[in-house]
Amino acid sequence: MTPPRPRAVRPRTLRARLTVGLVALLAVSCAAVGLAAVVELDGFLTRRLDEQLTQVGTRFPESLEHGGRLPHAPDDHDGDEQGDTRRTATGTFGARLLDGKVTNTGLIRSGDPAADLDVDLTARDAARLARLPADGRPHTVGLSALHDYRIVASPGRDGDVLLVGLPLEPVQAAVHRLELVAGVVFGLALVVTGVAGACWVRWSLRPLSRVAATATRVSELPLASGEVALPPRAPDTDPHGEVGQVATAFNRMLGHVEDALTKRHAVEERLRRFAADASHELRTPVASVRGHAELALLHPGPVPPEVTRALSRITAESARMGEMVDDLLLLARLDAGRPLERLPVDLTRLVLDAVTDARAAGPAHRWTLDLPEEPVTVPGDAHRLHQALANLLANARLHTPAGTEVTVTLEADTAHATLCVHDDGPGVPEGIRPTVFERFTRAEHRRRTDAPGGGAGLGLSIVAAVAQAHGGSVELESRPGATSFTMSLPTAP
Repeated sequence: MTPPRPRAVRPRTLRARLTVGLVALLAVSCAAVGLAAVVELDGFLTRRLDEQLTQVGTRFPESLEHGGRLPHAPDDHDGDEQGDTRRTATGTFGARLLDGKVTNTGLIRSGDPAADLDVDLTARDAARLARLPADGRPHTVGLSALHDYRIVASPGRDGDVLLVGLPLEPVQAAVHRLELVAGVVFGLALVVTGVAGACWVRWSLRPLSRVAATATRVSELPLASGEVALPPRAPDTDPHGEVGQVATAFNRMLGHVEDALTKRHAVEERLRRFAADASHELRTPVASVRGHAELALLHPGPVPPEVTRALSRITAESARMGEMVDDLLLLARLDAGRPLERLPVDLTRLVLDAVTDARAAGPAHRWTLDLPEEPVTVPGDAHRLHQALANLLANARLHTPAGTEVTVTLEADTAHATLCVHDDGPGVPEGIRPTVFERFTRAEHRRRTDAPGGGAGLGLSIVAAVAQAHGGSVELESRPGATSFTMSLPTAP
């Protein structure tokens, strides 16, 4: 298996990217300037060296044939035939080639007025010298014994080739010195520019940082429901700059969002009041209709069967409508933030009672309990918690076929109590899973009218509202053969 490649470290923030970009551009500029200076200095010094080679001429390699002496030196005085050799620069190299072979070599040592006529050249060095064209132009040759030299090869008067060269070491030393100085100076310039550039970019992007901080505070607000108070706007900056334009547009957007949230909250409040008022007002007429229907069924006289069935249906539907009105009124009160009771509730006893009721209502199902050894107690409203659990059990009973196993599990730790209702039925249809806890959500393939909540799709919405009112939550995990509703409640107030 090929090991994963290490990911390249890239600057994430805009400030870091601008700083890195500034330093990178400066580094490229410094490198270009340094390279141009080094190349120009190297070329300049090399041309100066070539001029020196031209001035040296071929007198020194000519003297090598005669043991370092010029037999016909025109400027010799008092029999001193080494005058030309003395006036040659230190480090000058000379050689004589005849028929492609090196016959004589010489080197003027430092501090020695005579030439060293025995230069130890290797076979490779001799081959390199033999390959030089006798065109009178300088060429760079690397000699293993003498390092790099600029050498000029010129044809001699005896059919030989005369070579004269000067060392490149002074040129290379000067170039290396310039490279070192340029590297140190440019390195310090990059460090100073990086620090100063980071400070400058940080100062320049302060307005953008304030906009980002304001956006972060807005993103942390619960905007889904309820009244929302947006934080103060981002400070005003120069509207002519890019950052100022972003801040202005952001503040304008926050104003529109605040107006929309205010209108939405007003609409939600009107809907809650309408639902609460309508539910409250409907309770009396629904109860009156149910009472009159039951009273009519108790009439001692003969009643036609059709009338009896009609009165029975009126009684059943009014009872169902009454339960629906009660559920709507409960949801409206929970939405309005009405506080529930906060008394210790024995959740273990509540689960036992709810499962006993569910077993009596659904004897065709298999009911299993998994309870901890110690009782689990949570602060809350026992009646509402029992209603939420009853809705979960009724949902499992009414939406699964006979023979389905329903397992109720209760667990607790120091912070939360977790209640899970699991069944091995066909599962919740995928299309309604995202909205299963919303009001009036029903599975189209199975609609029953004898469920808590009147079969109107209010049962699971009551479960979610009760859990949220207790500071908890409820979640769904479903697939064919495994459906779990998990309600989590805090164990401490």
